[in-house]
Amino acid sequence: MKVTDLPLNEEVKEVLLKSGIVELYPPQVEAIRAGALNGRNLVLASPTASGKTLVAELCALKHVTEKNGKTLYLTPLKALANEKYVEFQKYKTVHKPDGKRVKIGISTGDYDSSDPWLERYDIIITTNEKADSLLRHRAQWTEQLSLIVADEVHLLNDAERGPTLEVVLARLMQINPDVQILALSATIKNTDEIAEWLKAEAITLEWRPVILKEGVLLYDEIQFKDGDAKKISVETKNSPINLALHIIKHGGQALIFTGTRRNAVSLAKKATSEVEKLLSKPLRRSLNIIAQRILSTGERTRISELLAELVGHGIAFHHAGLGSAHRKIIEDSFRNGKIKVLTATPTLAFGVNLPARMVIIQDYRRYEPGYGYYPISVLEYKQMAGRAGRPKYDKVGEAVLVAKTDDERDYLMESYVFAKPERIWSKLAVERILRSHVLATIASDFAHTEMGIYEFFGKTLYAFQYDVRAIKRVVTKILKFLYDENMIEVDGENIYATRFGKRVSELYIDPVSGVIIRDALRTRAPEVTELSFLHMVAHTPDMYPKLRPYTREIDQLSLFVEEHLREFMFEVPDPWGDQLEYEEFLGEAKLAQTLKAWIEEKSEDEMIERFHVQPGDLYRMIETARWLLYATRELAMLFNHKDVLPLISELIQRVKKGVKRELLPLVKLEGIGRIRARILYNAGLKTIEDLKHAKIEELTELPMFGPRLAKKIKEQIGGFVKKDEWKRLGKGEEWEQKALTEY
Repeated sequence: MKVTDLPLNEEVKEVLLKSGIVELYPPQVEAIRAGALNGRNLVLASPTASGKTLVAELCALKHVTEKNGKTLYLTPLKALANEKYVEFQKYKTVHKPDGKRVKIGISTGDYDSSDPWLERYDIIITTNEKADSLLRHRAQWTEQLSLIVADEVHLLNDAERGPTLEVVLARLMQINPDVQILALSATIKNTDEIAEWLKAEAITLEWRPVILKEGVLLYDEIQFKDGDAKKISVETKNSPINLALHIIKHGGQALIFTGTRRNAVSLAKKATSEVEKLLSKPLRRSLNIIAQRILSTGERTRISELLAELVGHGIAFHHAGLGSAHRKIIEDSFRNGKIKVLTATPTLAFGVNLPARMVIIQDYRRYEPGYGYYPISVLEYKQMAGRAGRPKYDKVGEAVLVAKTDDERDYLMESYVFAKPERIWSKLAVERILRSHVLATIASDFAHTEMGIYEFFGKTLYAFQYDVRAIKRVVTKILKFLYDENMIEVDGENIYATRFGKRVSELYIDPVSGVIIRDALRTRAPEVTELSFLHMVAHTPDMYPKLRPYTREIDQLSLFVEEHLREFMFEVPDPWGDQLEYEEFLGEAKLAQTLKAWIEEKSEDEMIERFHVQPGDLYRMIETARWLLYATRELAMLFNHKDVLPLISELIQRVKKGVKRELLPLVKLEGIGRIRARILYNAGLKTIEDLKHAKIEELTELPMFGPRLAKKIKEQIGGFVKKDEWKRLGKGEEWEQKALTEY
């Protein structure tokens, strides 16, 4: 089927043709034939890179340009949302029936807002959590939606992220009974069942644009699923490295999945000397420039220095502990073929689109703290294998598991290579997960009776797959908890949210976190300090990631707790009573210590060494703490605790910026972070007034301050600059821009 034959707006076809899309892939053809462009609900299940996103694009543009409709595109991750937003930008030149151009919007943050500005957009891209938050705020424009695209819908199976997607889909179908649902998925076993729940037709295809060869390596031979075999050179004692060297010599790149972050870094280090031998001089020069970009992005730490060093040798590691800016540099450099080997944890398999000629799965077992090692699912393996082969570049992609014995090779062949992905099962009926969704159902006026609540949850995938009575038991228990904690009130048959319950739901926090914050604000610590609130947010179930105390840290943390006993909002557990509970408290104290070090301007490198927390985890922790402190301030206002509002408000800003109190006025300026603010302060420029009167030369001569930033600062504060100074500054800015362009 050719693009020119599609029943679509001519401008849309023109965009596709300019993008090089002339003919549709088989999964796209099947979706069109099944009625995707006629408003039919579909579950499209096919491998990675088989063109599922294009079907969503075509449907979205059909709704917008012909039906004056509105599309909501759901993704599980912010990185994926950003990727889809960029992909949709090519359609912003297309016109709607009213003559206006198609507008694409994105919203992935701030869970305490209905984002009314999104009403102006035709195609809106969000994460599942942000969509859930918008529904809790009853964003009016959600009632205008005519198409819902649920990307990566197989993540319904994920215990943490699946329930939110499930509730969002059930809620959107409740609000918009006539909405079209397009669910995109990797190949799963029970596509028909998911489709039946969504009142959709299921389309399952194994087709992909690049042939995928799956196999297992033992010693020096890969045995493939199709019966083929291939010998590789044994140049090191490490099998994944030998595979990577083999594929580089044949003009490709290797993506190696490891079970842990430590293994990803360790393997990257081991491969360095061998990979470096295969690099050309021009490539080495390019890699050195990329390495310098890594060192000049964000704070310089031992992790960024190691990453930069490895990149200079053509190899990199990728995991959630890296900061987002460094991850993006690595992803872009791998995409454009500069980095030859990328070692990664499996989170990458569910994230951004990053294909390679060969995918190597070093570990088929995953370590989970508290559970030990367990084999990964077939679905997870297929997600990783699906990254093999770059469309438009490779004719064949290879996905290879690594075995150590004959028995293990046979096991891997049978259990993964020849196996079918598992069924998707709802994970909704867990009290911890269901709590906030039950409260939201009441607080956002989706149901006002016990029967109404049961009726809504009776429309979820869980109720569809299991007996609805199973979820009713959990809901009943949650309703009792919400009533006992004064989050809901009952009037005859009617159930209403209290002001407390409604605010907790809007703040997008676990009701248990709301109770912890409310009670802490009431009872207080004997001495209320910033540490009191930092530990309080660490004590909530919403704080992620948690920190666990290492054995060698127990004594030091116990001493810290003893020294700050009067500052804690909660009673310290008896170390001789419940050892696990006591160690959990110490972990919360460690997290509070980490946040305290951050607002005391300790460097990332100091924090990595002292607290064993990596940049990516640190920034997630900071963002979660900031949000929980914001929720604390909102609840303090609700319960009229005016005395603590100044301390909490200041703490929110300090956690956000990572600074001591005296730097708060300076970090409000755009382009001024914690390091530059400290440079200004130490140079005697301590206030906005000081900056207004500072000569332009004073700013440009400071480390990390160039002409462009100096000009930007002066423009923001309205300081007086003489005409000849602007002229000199302009020349300096031109010189700086020229240097950056050449670099």
